[in-house]
Amino acid sequence: MKKIKYPVYQPRLNGNEKKYVNECLDSSWISSKGKFVSLFESSFAGFVNTEYATAVSNGTVALHLALEALGIGNGDEVIVPTLTYIASVNAITYTGATPVFVDALEDTWQIDPEDVKRKITRSTKAILCVHLYGHSCDMDALVEIARANSLFLVEDCAEAIGSKYNDQHVGTFGDVATFSFYGNKTITTGEGGMVTTNNATLHDRLVHLKGQGLAKYREYWHDAIGYNYRMTNICAAIGLAQLENVTKTLSEKRDIANFYEIGFRDTDFKLQIEKEGTIHSYWMCTVLIPENIDRDDLKSYLVEKGIETRPMFYPIHTMPIYSHKFEKHPVSERLARRGLNLPSYPGLSEIDMSEIIEAVTSYNP
Repeated sequence: MKKIKYPVYQPRLNGNEKKYVNECLDSSWISSKGKFVSLFESSFAGFVNTEYATAVSNGTVALHLALEALGIGNGDEVIVPTLTYIASVNAITYTGATPVFVDALEDTWQIDPEDVKRKITRSTKAILCVHLYGHSCDMDALVEIARANSLFLVEDCAEAIGSKYNDQHVGTFGDVATFSFYGNKTITTGEGGMVTTNNATLHDRLVHLKGQGLAKYREYWHDAIGYNYRMTNICAAIGLAQLENVTKTLSEKRDIANFYEIGFRDTDFKLQIEKEGTIHSYWMCTVLIPENIDRDDLKSYLVEKGIETRPMFYPIHTMPIYSHKFEKHPVSERLARRGLNLPSYPGLSEIDMSEIIEAVTSYNP
C-alpha cells in the first residue's frame, strides 16, 4: 500500500495546548479537578450561547448522560435518524429505551421531520436529532413537533461545532445537547465531550450523575447511581487551547468546502449543500459518487494515490445488532451507498485539494 499523503483528518495542535498541559503537569492537577475544566466549560457555553455546560470524558457518554438525566429508560422510545454514527443509537440502548429509526431528507441528509411525526407512539419520550456532518437539522419543525407532543428534544452536535440554524448555534434549541471532542472533530481534547443545557435543574442532574452520584453537601455520600464520566484537567486544557482558535479553524474548513464545491461543480460528484438559513461547519466534506461507480473500488484507487477516504455512515437499521426487524429507509440507504468523506483538515492547500479532485474525477471504472 502506498503511504498516505492526505489523511481524511488530522488535528491541529499549534496553539496554547502544550503551555496549558505543562501547567497541569507543573501544578499536579491532572485528573478531574483543576482550573481548566471550569474554564473550558464556561468558555464553551459562551461560544455556543447556552447557560450551562458540563465537560465529560467522551461524546458517547455525553449522550448517555443526557438521556439518563432526562429520565429516559425501560419502556420508552426515542426517535433517532438511522443515518448517523452508531453512538447516537447505542446511547439510547444503554438506558434500556428502544431506538425508533427515521429516514433522512434527500437535500440536507438530516432527519426527516415528517417521518418523525409518523413514528410517534404513546411510548415516545424523546427525539434525538443529529446534525450530520455539520449541517443543521430543520430545528423549527423539530421544536414544533416536540412541543406539540410533549417530547424531550435532544441534539447530538458531535459533528456540528460552529453550525447554526437561523443564526443560532445548534445545541440551543432542545432540552439538552451533546458535543464530541474526539481527535477528528473540529476541536479536540483527544477524547472528550460536553453536555449543554439552558435548564438549571437539568444541569444539576447532569453534574450529579457524571460524578458517581455524589451528594452535593455530604462528603462520600452517594444518593444516586452515577457514573465516572468526568473530563480530566489535561483534556480540558487542550480543549480550551483549541477553542481559542475555533473561529480560524471553522473559516479554513469553509474555504476547503468551497474549493471542493467549485472543483466538483461540473462533474457527477455532488457535495452536501448548505441550505438557506443555515451555516454549515463542514466537519467533513462528503461527496456523493455517481451510481455507476463502486465506492470500494474508488477508495482503493485513491489509496494508491496516497489519498485516504472514509465511507458515509452505514444506516444503523442495516446493522446486525439493530436489524431484528426488517425496515426500509430508502433515502438513508441510497445516500449511505454513495457517500464518501474526503480529506478536509485545516492546512490543506489549494494545490493539495486540486490533486485530490483530479484523482477522484479521473477514476474510470
